[in-house]
Amino acid sequence: MKKRAKVKENAPGDWSIPPLRPEDNKYTRGHVLILGGSTLTGASKLAARAAQRAGAGMVTLATTAAAWPVYAAAMESALVRPCTSKEWAALVADARISAVLIGPGAGLQARTKSAIRAAAKAGKTLILDADALTLLAGDAPLRQTMASSPMILTPHAGEYARLAAALGLNPAGDKAARARALARAMKAVVVLKGSETIVADGQGKLLITRPPAWLASAGTGDVLAGIIAALVAQGMTVFEAASAGVWLHAAAARAHGPGMIAEDVIVSIPAALRAALA
Repeated sequence: MKKRAKVKENAPGDWSIPPLRPEDNKYTRGHVLILGGSTLTGASKLAARAAQRAGAGMVTLATTAAAWPVYAAAMESALVRPCTSKEWAALVADARISAVLIGPGAGLQARTKSAIRAAAKAGKTLILDADALTLLAGDAPLRQTMASSPMILTPHAGEYARLAAALGLNPAGDKAARARALARAMKAVVVLKGSETIVADGQGKLLITRPPAWLASAGTGDVLAGIIAALVAQGMTVFEAASAGVWLHAAAARAHGPGMIAEDVIVSIPAALRAALA
């Protein structure tokens, strides 16, 4: 009988939120770039608002010309840009972009694959969620493109199963072992979500968070991805940003309580930040 992997409880002592300094401005607080979906616009809007609340100095949503009015009307303090694939490649290469989030509402299409490739070519730290993970599972050349990219993958159980099947990983075993196996195979930090959320890297680091049951609500995964992207943009390492993001996400949900929806988690992020900094 195999021993279960030892997993430490995730807590603020395992990471440190970047401090707010009097001399900071919006440019020094990190710039998050998010690929906005062309049809399902809610997911990337949630991610963008979460990134703002979690401390990113600037957030840019890049979307199609057709979807641009939807985002522009809703996102008063984020930058919203209509963007072709060629324009995305130029935008993602900008040195001021410090984290790139692709996946929430992005769509299972060539545009999303092209965006992932361009971000990897630009050497950006990537946070890949939702549709981006499904595309990775189904496209071995795309996975090879990502081989040297610093990245965080945030799968739920179904997305994990697709990636595990594509990579030939053993789907059995405890959750921590499965998360660690995926992290090693993809050379990434993995956030395996659920009633027990595991953060794992390829070197054996493991942290566990047990979020409140009411966090199981549509859109909350998009919020988590936005929080993590903001922390990466502010200079945290990928493992610490993923761990802190998961903790803040759960703490924000607890601060609100039952009856919460994804938007409520965003509103409660400041309370979670105060608790982490206490």
